[in-house]
Amino acid sequence: MKKNPFKKKKGMTDSMNENEMPVEETIPQDAPETPAAEPEAELIDAAALQQQLNAASAKADEYLALAQRVQADFDNFRRRNESVRADAHTDGQRSVVSAMLPVLDNLERALAASAETDDALRTGVEMTLRQMRDALTKLDVTPIDRLGEVFDPNLENAVLQGSSDEGEPGTVCAVLQKGYMMGSYVLRHAMVKVVAD
Repeated sequence: MKKNPFKKKKGMTDSMNENEMPVEETIPQDAPETPAAEPEAELIDAAALQQQLNAASAKADEYLALAQRVQADFDNFRRRNESVRADAHTDGQRSVVSAMLPVLDNLERALAASAETDDALRTGVEMTLRQMRDALTKLDVTPIDRLGEVFDPNLENAVLQGSSDEGEPGTVCAVLQKGYMMGSYVLRHAMVKVVAD
């Protein structure tokens, strides 16, 4: 049989109305007691968490160092690639200019051969030669012209030996074929005649 929760119990006063319920603290009989946390266990857990935090921090530092190395390697690769591309471009220009030098020589010969005549062909050759020289000047190509100067094997090839009455000993007394430089790079050494020492 169920108990009526609204039924008055012993010791309850009549001042309680019917809608109020008595408050009783009930503790279940089979509820386990919660033991107080041991301070030593909390320290062990804190030490373990600190170790995990240190390990994670070390791993993050390792990944950061790896990312920085990869970034540095990529920057070096990019700079190297730009340098190689610039060198390839310059080498291509040098090759084209070197291939055009015989054409320039022939234009100069054609102009020298037609020195006495005054016709349209000569005018056309002069204009073509001027255009060629202007184009080479834009590419920083300059002739090696060292007539009367001391022979320099870095700029000239001595193919003939001159006599002492042609100039000072060791100097260039005649240029047989012009040499050309592109910047500081020698495209073609000049073929010269040098006065013997």
